[in-house]
Amino acid sequence: MAEFKHIVRIADTDLDGNKPLVHALTGIKGIGLRMARAITNHLGLNAREKLGNLSDEEIEKLKKFIEENIEELPSWMLNRRKDLYTGKDLHLLGKDVDLAKKLDIERLIKIRAYRGIRHARGYKVRGQRTRSTGRTGQTVGVQRRKK
Repeated sequence: MAEFKHIVRIADTDLDGNKPLVHALTGIKGIGLRMARAITNHLGLNAREKLGNLSDEEIEKLKKFIEENIEELPSWMLNRRKDLYTGKDLHLLGKDVDLAKKLDIERLIKIRAYRGIRHARGYKVRGQRTRSTGRTGQTVGVQRRKK
């Protein structure tokens, strides 16, 4: 049996080798618990085994799948379907998730969409109420009507 690996690097992220495989994979930005389970099932790995106990071949197989072939999973599981620029179904990981979100918000602001205007002004975007929450700056108390 190979020696135990305390830290495993996959997709430019250091993962804890003491955690079970599915929970360790959630440390990669863009992979949640459901995606981690799908990856382990697709590769035929034991989801409950600790990441540090995997052999070098299994880790290499896992790394190659996550970094290159993750689009083999069903398209409904991917986090960037019908990408605006490429038209393909993609799955973004790590810093690419943040970059894509930033570019999407900049595009909304540029085309002056309602959501873009709300982002630009720093207001709530998704229809929440703003009368009493989401206030910034100096707090103003509730105005009472004179009797």
